[in-house]
Amino acid sequence: MRRVRVRFAPSPTGPLHIGGVRTALYNFLFARKNNGDMLLRIEDTDSSRFVPGAEDYIVESLKWLGITIDEGIGAEKEGAFGPYRQSERKHIYRKYVDQLLNDGKAYIAFDSPIELESKRAEIPNFQYDAQTRLSMNNSLTLPEEEVRKRLENDEQYVVRIKIEPGEDIVVNDLIRGEVSINSSVIDDKVIFKSVDELPTYHLANVVDDYLMQITHVIRGEEWLPSSPLHVLLYRYLGWENEMPQFAHLPLLLKPDGKGKLSKRDGDRLGFPVFPLNWKDPRTGEIYNGFREAGYFPEAVVNFLALLGWNPGTDQEIFSMDELIEQFSLERVSKSGAKFDYEKAKWFNHKYLQMKPDEEVADIFQRILIEKGFIEDTDKVIKIISLIKDRADFITDLWEQSHYFFEAPEHYDAKAVQKRWKPEIPEQLEELGKMLLSLEAASADEMEKSIKEWISGKNYHLGNLMNALRLALVGELKGPSIFEIVEVLGKEEAARRIKKAIEVLSGES
Repeated sequence: MRRVRVRFAPSPTGPLHIGGVRTALYNFLFARKNNGDMLLRIEDTDSSRFVPGAEDYIVESLKWLGITIDEGIGAEKEGAFGPYRQSERKHIYRKYVDQLLNDGKAYIAFDSPIELESKRAEIPNFQYDAQTRLSMNNSLTLPEEEVRKRLENDEQYVVRIKIEPGEDIVVNDLIRGEVSINSSVIDDKVIFKSVDELPTYHLANVVDDYLMQITHVIRGEEWLPSSPLHVLLYRYLGWENEMPQFAHLPLLLKPDGKGKLSKRDGDRLGFPVFPLNWKDPRTGEIYNGFREAGYFPEAVVNFLALLGWNPGTDQEIFSMDELIEQFSLERVSKSGAKFDYEKAKWFNHKYLQMKPDEEVADIFQRILIEKGFIEDTDKVIKIISLIKDRADFITDLWEQSHYFFEAPEHYDAKAVQKRWKPEIPEQLEELGKMLLSLEAASADEMEKSIKEWISGKNYHLGNLMNALRLALVGELKGPSIFEIVEVLGKEEAARRIKKAIEVLSGES
């Protein structure tokens, strides 16, 4: 049995879409599950679409997500089957183009863009195939001498594969089962262009997969219609027995399930569809990424893994090791998966809760420093323990905790109207003095003493506690009020009480 070898082969045409990330993830999980190798190959044969920086973006994205590459671009050791950029493999492909030409499996076409456009205008739904090629400008219709002269004169041409009609071509797909397509509907695709001496995707990916000993091609559903052509290329080149197994993954759909997920969906609904931020070097446009939006990489991985794959249990939270252990192509769905961005937030919330308070506090300290606060580590850890469950992202922590670091300048108007009753200023002033007299410093001890004091005074517990929260926080939110007092300290709490009385009594 051959060692399992899979490849992720994106084109460097811009930022890596989250659908591409899922393809990379499934390849990685499959390789690790089967003790195989994961390759990263850059398919850059279309030089007109190349975007500077895109390759580095792809490598950084996979690294951030923990999708490690064993061989190829971004690997510690490139490997024995390089180069791994198709633009650097130009010298390799020509041999196989010539083989197809010599075997009569391909032909040279000289048709100009104007000639092709004329045919499209003349013939509805025109495609270059067995029905039309003998009326075109190619080596099947031109005298051999003329073809030779045109080549000697460096006339531009393309090489097209020669598809014979009337054959049912079977693709055995590991997800979809047996898929059969009749060759009559397949056009004579261009497999090589003289203008840049490079093959098109169709030939290049087949040649590279064969030479790199790829055993499984796991890719998006959009490539399923091209699979019969690839099967034919393996056959024509004499490699049918070494042909990899195919698995075509379901599409990632818009949140409403109507169509393929796009950048516009993210812009419209306010969520990222790329792993990292990307600035288009041509237009300056910014593409938002999951990393910069505050997502943990392990949350993104967990979320993506379940978009199209079902573990067969009710388990939702998986470590990478658990995903590797349980992943199988047999449980990948044939139908598209809706991109539920609220579920993505849910996953991030869960991973935030699972992280130790010390780790979260360390990350949050950087935000505090940016805002001008240098705080004791133990204090920050305590605050994180109180407010972490209210946050989906690290960036939410400031909104949930700012009152621990700065006294309120304003007080929620609706809360004041509802909770700041005429008797409150006098009662709060008493409470502030009582706080300062307490020897107890822990939240539990303060709670017991303050509640006994309120009961003895026959004050309304709920009204006074809400007023105290308003004085300390500025609004009616946050964890236990006694936990807040413990973190602030009795002196700071008393100062805030005094300030609230002065501000709100003056307004009433």
